[in-house]
Amino acid sequence: MNFLDRMFHLTQNGTTVRTELIAGITTFMTMAYILAVNPTILSAAGMDKGAVLTATALASLIGTLCMAFFANYPFALAPGMGLNAFFAYTVVLQMGYTWEMALAAVFVEGVIFIVLSLTNVREAIFNAIPMTLKKAVSAGIGLFIALIGLFNAQIIVANPATKISLFSFKQAVADGTFHTVGITVLLAMLGILFTAFLMIRRVRGNVLWGILFTWILAVLCELTGLYVPNPELHMYSVIPDVSAGAAAFAPASIAPIFGHLDFSRLWSVDFLIVMFAFLFVDIFDTLGTLIGVSSKANMLDADGKLPRIKGALMADAVATTFGAVLGTSTTTTFVESATGVSEGGRTGLTALFVALFFALSLFLSPLFMAIPAFATAPALVIVGFLMLTSVVGIDFDDFSEAIPAYITIIAMPFCYSISEGISFGVISYVILNVLTGKREKISLLMYILAVIFIGKYILL
Repeated sequence: MNFLDRMFHLTQNGTTVRTELIAGITTFMTMAYILAVNPTILSAAGMDKGAVLTATALASLIGTLCMAFFANYPFALAPGMGLNAFFAYTVVLQMGYTWEMALAAVFVEGVIFIVLSLTNVREAIFNAIPMTLKKAVSAGIGLFIALIGLFNAQIIVANPATKISLFSFKQAVADGTFHTVGITVLLAMLGILFTAFLMIRRVRGNVLWGILFTWILAVLCELTGLYVPNPELHMYSVIPDVSAGAAAFAPASIAPIFGHLDFSRLWSVDFLIVMFAFLFVDIFDTLGTLIGVSSKANMLDADGKLPRIKGALMADAVATTFGAVLGTSTTTTFVESATGVSEGGRTGLTALFVALFFALSLFLSPLFMAIPAFATAPALVIVGFLMLTSVVGIDFDDFSEAIPAYITIIAMPFCYSISEGISFGVISYVILNVLTGKREKISLLMYILAVIFIGKYILL
């Protein structure tokens, strides 16, 4: 314990090994879905599904270990949602690239990331964003991950008339899907209330207990016939499948995708456009996550800077580069890290525990794959509430600060993107303060960022 205390400065950060362990378990369980989702998405591009599962676990393991030892922060990394969909559906299926060429674009992006991190460019961008926008990013991420949780649980569903709407139990009963989808929506709602109850009672590990409570209820419902899995509706069994015996626990070979990078179109215009699209989204998704989660955890100093940010950014860059070689799309800092932070995780020991769980997932995939998205949804909804409280740090009496903050907050859930929230926030902050004669508040880098963001919408 003394060794861990010295290595990760636990006492200095007001935490313990037990707290970091609970935080690590919580973070891992809320992001373990990536082990199931990433192979499904990338297999649409023609990649071997089993190999992608192994690559996903390895990339997450390497990236999170880098975060633990490069920066000593409780942030976990994995192949990013949105970026994997862009990889498969846009770059490969729509633009006609092979997945080998797409991996090459991700690799080049990672190398550029490393260079930018070494030259302090990304750190300068982080520091240039005003504290008001940093608070807004944290709050916006809160709404964003709450929306993800509500979608994952299908509490909120698509509606052709109103775009989105509340799940209809009456309709589920009428079309015979209550015992497939309806019961899981009900379980997720119970999980949210249970987690909130534990939080109010100040029970340690409340988010983790909320996940386990919802999952155990789901297992009981399946065993009693209240929940009936239906793969056609993407509703699967919540009971671990070990029917294959020992073979079920053996990781799939990574050989079909490892090192398959095709640089034959490296200097083509299309390749550069794709590479810069990966680069742009990854930069500002990562910065947004670091800003939001570190702000909520009170890790920023008096000037709004994140100590040891270079290590955190380097971890992200190295993970992306190694991930491409392993055979997966861009690896990035996961916003679900906020769940572990909410449980008290404050150091790289939390990240180390997450990395160990990703290592275990290579051999215990039936267990982790059985955790349904609706069981982790309560965690995302409750942590979304905790991050939303950052709005109290925004000066709503100063409209030149408050309105760009508001735009940042609403853009994240409505655009379903952290990077778009930052883009709209920076553009609106610069334009409104210039028009109202408050140019002294705007740094040169903020002007440059605003121009870059506007150019992105014109060119990409």
